Amino acid sequence: MSATPFPILTNTTKNHTHPHEDFSSAAGLEATLRQTVQGEVRFDAASRALYATDASNYRQVPIGLVVPRSIDDVIATMAACHKFGAPVLSRGGGTSLAGQCCNVAVVMDFSKYLRNIVALDPVTQMARVEPGIVLDALRFEAEKHELTFAPDPATHSRCTLGGMIGNNSCGVHALMGGKTVDNIEALDILLYDGTRMRVGKTSEAELEAIIAAGGRKGQIYAGLKSLRDRYAVLVRERFPDIPRRVSGYNLDQLLPENGFNVARALVGTEGTCVTILEATCELKPSPQHRRLVVLGFADAFIAADHVPAVLEHKPIGLEGFDGLLVDFMLRKNLVVDDVRLLPAGRGFLLCEFGADSDADVDAQVDRFVEDAGRYAEQPVIARYTEAEAARVWKVRESALGASVFVPGEKSGWEGWEDSAVPPEKLGAYLRELFGLLNAYGYRTPMYGHFGQGCVHLRISFDLKTTAGAAKYRDFIDKAADIVLKYGGSFSGEHGDGQSRACLLPKMFGPELMSAFVEFKALWDPTNRMNPGKLIDPIAVYDAIENLRIGPGYAPTPAKTWFQYPNDNGMFAEATERCVGVGACRRQDHGTMCPSYMATREEKHSTRGRARLLWEMMQGDTIPGKWDNEEIHEALDLCLSCKACKTECPVNVDMATWKAEFLAHHYEHKRHPVYHYAFGYMDKLAHAASVAPSLANLPMKFAPLASLAKSALGIAPQRTLPAFAAKNFRDTYQSTHGWRPQSKRADVLLWADTWNNYFHPQALHAAADVLGTAGYNIQVPKRHVCCGRPLYDFGFLDEAKRYLRNILTMFAAEIDAGMPVVMLEPSCATVFRDELINFFPHDERAQKLARQTIMLSEALANSPQPYVPPDLAGRRIVVHGHCHQKTQMTMKDEMKLLYATGAAVELLDSGCCGMAGPFGFEKDKFDVSQTLAERVLMPAVRAAASEDIIVTNGFSCREQISQNSNRCAVHLSEVLAGRQ
Repeated sequence: MSATPFPILTNTTKNHTHPHEDFSSAAGLEATLRQTVQGEVRFDAASRALYATDASNYRQVPIGLVVPRSIDDVIATMAACHKFGAPVLSRGGGTSLAGQCCNVAVVMDFSKYLRNIVALDPVTQMARVEPGIVLDALRFEAEKHELTFAPDPATHSRCTLGGMIGNNSCGVHALMGGKTVDNIEALDILLYDGTRMRVGKTSEAELEAIIAAGGRKGQIYAGLKSLRDRYAVLVRERFPDIPRRVSGYNLDQLLPENGFNVARALVGTEGTCVTILEATCELKPSPQHRRLVVLGFADAFIAADHVPAVLEHKPIGLEGFDGLLVDFMLRKNLVVDDVRLLPAGRGFLLCEFGADSDADVDAQVDRFVEDAGRYAEQPVIARYTEAEAARVWKVRESALGASVFVPGEKSGWEGWEDSAVPPEKLGAYLRELFGLLNAYGYRTPMYGHFGQGCVHLRISFDLKTTAGAAKYRDFIDKAADIVLKYGGSFSGEHGDGQSRACLLPKMFGPELMSAFVEFKALWDPTNRMNPGKLIDPIAVYDAIENLRIGPGYAPTPAKTWFQYPNDNGMFAEATERCVGVGACRRQDHGTMCPSYMATREEKHSTRGRARLLWEMMQGDTIPGKWDNEEIHEALDLCLSCKACKTECPVNVDMATWKAEFLAHHYEHKRHPVYHYAFGYMDKLAHAASVAPSLANLPMKFAPLASLAKSALGIAPQRTLPAFAAKNFRDTYQSTHGWRPQSKRADVLLWADTWNNYFHPQALHAAADVLGTAGYNIQVPKRHVCCGRPLYDFGFLDEAKRYLRNILTMFAAEIDAGMPVVMLEPSCATVFRDELINFFPHDERAQKLARQTIMLSEALANSPQPYVPPDLAGRRIVVHGHCHQKTQMTMKDEMKLLYATGAAVELLDSGCCGMAGPFGFEKDKFDVSQTLAERVLMPAVRAAASEDIIVTNGFSCREQISQNSNRCAVHLSEVLAGRQ
C-alpha cells in the first residue's frame, strides 16, 4: 500500500544538539490539527503534563497531544506535524521503562480508540490488529481457538500491541514463542513525510521489483538492500546470538537467511522511524494443560546455574527471583499468603510446563522432578495445583511492587533493569554484576526471565544529587562492560530508549552505529520521529539528562491536613510513588481504576492523577497549584474507592490525595451547596430522625423532588433513599437500654449513619447474630458519625474534629481493647486508614484502628462457635464493597456464606459506580451507570428470583435497587435469616 507523501518542506531547524526542543509553532500547529483531526486535540497544560513521562526515570513535556479516532486522523496529524516541522511520538499504554515514550513532540495516544481486532483467522493463525489494542484483549480472543500471542510482558493487562512492537517486548512465554519480532508477519506503516506502505517478508524478486518501481518505497528498499549488502558480515559478527537481544535496530532481519523482513526490521525501533497503523501478528498454539513446579535453592546464583539443566526439559516458562524479593514482599505485607506457598530457599526457579493433555504434561513434570532431585545442589521441590499455581504466579507478577518504596529501604529505580546474557552464563554474570553493585553500595532484589538470561533489577541509585547521578552514570558504563564480557545485550526486553542509547557504541562499534543512523535516515531523513531516543544522527540524550527526579529537583513544600507517615510527612514525596507501570489502566478485572474503566482517559486513571499532582508540586507545568481547575476536573471523577492503595504496585493513595487537594482547593472559597448537603448527611439524617415521615414528604411529590434534585445537582433519574420510620439506635434504646443486661459488653456495634437512619434492619440483624455468637453488645449512646462523606468534598477540618470527638467519646472502650464491629466497609476504613493518617502518633488512634473489625471478622473469632443458617439449595451472588475488597478482606465473609451450604459466587465486579454521593451527582451519572453495567447489573438481572444478592455497602445496595427490581441485602440479614 502506498500513498502520495506530503509535500517536502525545507528543513529550517537550527543546528542544536537536540533541535526538536526549539519548536515554537505550537499555536499554529494546534489550530491546524483542530481543523483536520476528528479525534481529540489537547494542548492544554494538564494534558501535556499527563504525557510528560512514561514508566521510566525521564520527563519531557510534550508539545501537545492527539487522541486519533481513526487511521485518517493519524494521517492528518502527521501531515500537520510535517507542515510545521514538529516531532512526533507514538504511544500505547505508556509503560515503557527506558524513556522512549516521553519527548518534546506531538504525542499520539492510540490506546483509547484504535484498539480493534481487524481480523482473526484461526486457520492461518494470524490476526490483524490496530496498534492501540491491549495484549490481553487479543489473547482473550485468540484463546477461544486455543491460540495465543506468545510474548506476554507483566504489563499484559494494559500494554498495547503497538507499544510491544515499538519496544520488541517479550515476557514469560517468550521462551515458548519468541520475542515480539518473532511474531510479526507484516506492518501497515506511515512515514513522517506521509508515505504509507505495507511491509513484511520480501523475496529477492519482490525486492528488485519494488526498487525498480521507484518512488519513496523504492528509494527506501534500495537503501535497505545496500545496507544489508554492506553490513551483513558485521551484523553476523557483532549481533549477540542470544534469546534476548533487544538493543539496537534489527538489521539482522534484512539478512537473506531471514527473508529481508522489513516489518521485523522495524520492530523495536521505538517510534524513531515510522508510525504503525496496523499489524499482522502470528498466533501460536496455546498449551491448554499447564503445570507449575518451583525449585528452591540456597541462593539465586545457584538457581541461575541450573537454568541450562531445566531448559533440557523444554519448559514453556522459566522465571527466577531471589530471597530479598521475598523479604521485601513480607515487609510490605504484599501477597503474603501466596508467598507462603513457595518452597524453602533463597533463590527460586518457577518452571512451567504445557501440553495438549493432562497425561502428557504430568509425564513431563514427573521426568523433570525426578531429574531435579538428582542435581548436585539439590533444591527443595514444590508442585502445585492449578489454583495454587495462579497464586504463585501472582508472587512473580508482584515483583515490581515489591522492589520499590520498601519500608526501611532506599528507593529502587530503573536504569539497569533488563540486561540479558546467554542463559548458560547467567549465574557467572549475576555474580560479577552483583559484585559491582556491592562495590558501589547499591542494593536490589533480582527477578526475571532466567530461562532466557534476562534479569530485572530496581537498584537503589541516588538520582537526586549531582554526585549520585554521576555515580549512576559511571556504574552503568562498567555494568555494560560486564554484559559485553558475557556476550550479552544491554536491553533484553524493555528497549534502549534513553537509559541505554548512549551505551550502544560499546556494544555495536562505530561501523554498525553508522548503519543504524543510515537505517533511521532512510525512513526519517529530517529526524522528526522520536528524536534523541535510541538512535539519533546528531546525538542521543545521555542517561542522566531529562531525569524526572534528578539533580535540582525541589518540589514545593506544603502544609497538609494528612500527615503521610509512610512518606516522611510530605505530600510531594507521596506523589513520587507513581512510577508509571499503569496497573490502573487495566479494563476487565479487579477494582482499580473504575473511572479509567469507564472513560479510558489517562487523566481519569490513578497514574494520570498522580502525575498531575506530582507536576503541580514540581511547579513548572501546572498553573495555579491547588486552585488549578484542570486537576480539579481530573480528580472529580475519582470515586475514592481506595483500590489503588492496595492494587497499585506502589500503593498510590488517590482517595487521600483527592481529599487533600479539595481541602486546599476550597480553603479560601465556599463549596458548592451540594457539598454541604452530601458532606454533612449525618447531621441531616439525625435531624430527619425526629420526624422521618415529614422529612420524606418532599420526595413523594414530583415537583418538589425535581426542584430539590435540581438545586443539589442530583441526576433526575435518581431516587433519594428514604429515611427509615425508626432508626436503629432509638429502637435499640427502647428495647435494651444503654447498659448491657448481664455483663460488661464484649463489642461495640457501630451504628453508622447509613444503616442507622436508612437501613436499620441490617443493624438489627447484626445485633441478633452477634448475640447468637455469644457476644454481649454495646451501641453508641447518642448520634455519632465517622464522617466518611466529609472526605469526598475536602472538609478535612470537620473530619478531623469528628475523629477527635470519637477518640474522646469512646476512650474507655478503646483503652479496654473493645472491638468495634462495623457493617459499612467505608466507615470501617475511616478508622483503619484516615484516622491513622491524621493522628499517626496517637496511641489511642492506633488502638482504635486495630480494634475496628467487620461483622464477618467478629463472627470468625466469636466467644462460642457460630453456625450460619442452612441455605442448601439456594444461590448467593456476592458483590464486594470496594473498601472491603481492597483494604480489608472478603475471606471471612466468603467462609461464612459457603458454610450456609448455598452455591456462592463472588463477582469480579469492581466498583458498583455509586460510591456514596458520586452516583447521585448529575454530571457523574453516566460514569456511574457505565460502571454498574460493566459486570454488576448484568449479573443481578441474570440472577433467579430466589437467588440472594449480598453486598455490605449501602451505596452498592442503592445502585442495585435503582437499576433493577431486585433488593440486595447485607451479610447480617442473610445470617439472621432475613434475606
